[in-house]
Amino acid sequence: MSLYKRLHDVQAAPATGAKRRDPVLDELRQKIHHTLIDELGPILYDKRLSEDDLRRRVNDQLHAALAQERAPLSAADKAQLIQDVSDDILGYGPIDRLLKDDEITEVMCNGPNAVYVERGGKLEKSTATFVDETHLRRIIDKIVGEVGRRIDEANPLCDARLPDGSRVNAVIHPLAIGGPFLTIRKFSKEKLQVDDLIRFGTLNAHAARFLQACVVGRLNIIVSGGTGTGKTTTLNVLSSFIPADERIVTVEDAKELQLHQEHVLSLEARPPNIEGRGEITIRDLVKNCLRMRPDRIVVGECRSGEALDMLQAMNTGHDGSLTTVHANSPRDTLARLETLVLMAGFDLPVRAIREQMASAIDLIVQLTRLRDGTRRITHISEVQGMEGDVITLQDVFLFDYGMGVDEHGRFKGHLKATGVRPKFTEKLADLGIRLGQEVFQPEGFARKAVSR
Repeated sequence: MSLYKRLHDVQAAPATGAKRRDPVLDELRQKIHHTLIDELGPILYDKRLSEDDLRRRVNDQLHAALAQERAPLSAADKAQLIQDVSDDILGYGPIDRLLKDDEITEVMCNGPNAVYVERGGKLEKSTATFVDETHLRRIIDKIVGEVGRRIDEANPLCDARLPDGSRVNAVIHPLAIGGPFLTIRKFSKEKLQVDDLIRFGTLNAHAARFLQACVVGRLNIIVSGGTGTGKTTTLNVLSSFIPADERIVTVEDAKELQLHQEHVLSLEARPPNIEGRGEITIRDLVKNCLRMRPDRIVVGECRSGEALDMLQAMNTGHDGSLTTVHANSPRDTLARLETLVLMAGFDLPVRAIREQMASAIDLIVQLTRLRDGTRRITHISEVQGMEGDVITLQDVFLFDYGMGVDEHGRFKGHLKATGVRPKFTEKLADLGIRLGQEVFQPEGFARKAVSR
């Protein structure tokens, strides 16, 4: 049966049940898609064309191809078909509209027919679907190809990024059962400032002033938290406090940081090629950036042996360094760093590692995603030094969980000063950075957060 006849039969058939993808329309969409690829070819990848010019050419060719097919489509089906093909060629298929929705912070494709989004900190299922696994795989290939990455059966895992900096993770067969799987962590189109975090309730004005003083005063800061707690966003905001006349070198696995300064050099790790060669690790880049005369080193995330090189840099004149670590509390952050240092492959005594950490790290900023979906700084803790074999911590600010929740289930608590003045305030004062007593004025706690 011809495509024309099948389309005619579909149009004539009564609608029943829930809305599903029409296989005949999907076939027509794929046919027109291939026609446009053949007709336009290299034009689609011509960087000299503006986005508006490219979109206009695609739209003209799309209407011409559709007219050539002479398919009996309703106005609604025709408009939907044009939109689907346009999204596939110019964007990222069915999820293109989700990525453009500013209220959505994460897009998760659990296979072609299960697309979930995070909106307001809560997960919900989207109506978007792919035609089949091949369709989803084609979108994945397009994303990773744009940043020079690859994904295939030999390398079924891939981290990449979209042009706007959004973080992408893809997993395909044979690792993904029922997949492929695609997860996209979106970032704000606007570079968030500290005022935005205050407005969101992530921290308060006194804590913001304190953190600004710590960054300007060249203290070494670790931003810690679980997945999706806002570590990268917080790191971006903290880095905005770095003076404009300093030379900053950033090191990342996939570029996500959006620094506000002009004098920024960004280094990005590289995976091995198909022969398993050519890999450049985060650790390689951290070692190299020490030769680039940095005033500040910002590492997107310490997740392996580069933690040792980062600590050594902090202890050898590269003050004011910033990085993030996956951990659930300030105490866990130290344990995590200890483990990462051991992953460097050196048989170092535990005490020597802890002495390095106690000497290098000044402050730990702990982030948590609460049950109501909000992301809050729950601890700002000073690393004081060593007592025996134990690194001592002192909480300067804590989130007050004891204030309970409102009628909508949102936490009413906020970050409060404990009344403790950290030891390094004298160092800051020597640099002309003075913090008034109001910053550390203690507030009454209904119940303090537990420091583990």
